[in-house]
Amino acid sequence: MARGERADRTRERKRGRGAGLRRLIAVGVFLPFAGRAPLYARLLWSLVADPRIPPARKALLGVGLGYVALGRDIVPDRVPLLGQFDDLVVVALATQLFLDGLDEVILNEKLEEAGIARAAYDDDVARLRRLVPGPLRRAVVRLPDALAAAGDAVARTGFGPRLRAWIG
Repeated sequence: MARGERADRTRERKRGRGAGLRRLIAVGVFLPFAGRAPLYARLLWSLVADPRIPPARKALLGVGLGYVALGRDIVPDRVPLLGQFDDLVVVALATQLFLDGLDEVILNEKLEEAGIARAAYDDDVARLRRLVPGPLRRAVVRLPDALAAAGDAVARTGFGPRLRAWIG
């Protein structure tokens, strides 16, 4: 057997071990949520269907799901660990932004309807936050306020009505 063939086989074996490790890490991260996943799906669905939740809040979830569904990633999935991690981070951030802006009364009502204890919810949200690197989480959490400020600035300039008149 030639030296090049041996090196190829060694690389193949190492890649196989890496894939198993990646799956194990992914399962380990979501294991605490697994038992309550159907409850959280019901919670999110009832929150999205609730007319008291602003459409802009609901759009945050849509953006996160759209990112995963499109398949075009910031980090390609073939990059070990990071390829899957970026999808997880985007969904975690979108979910965190959606949930953080909710009225506590509505959230508590929906948690009770879904059968999720508030303490379990708080633990799971804290676990979800730990999945996202701190600097990225802090930057993204500021994003809605920054967008609102930009929208207010545009509204003050009076540019919006002029643009609509020009387009329309």
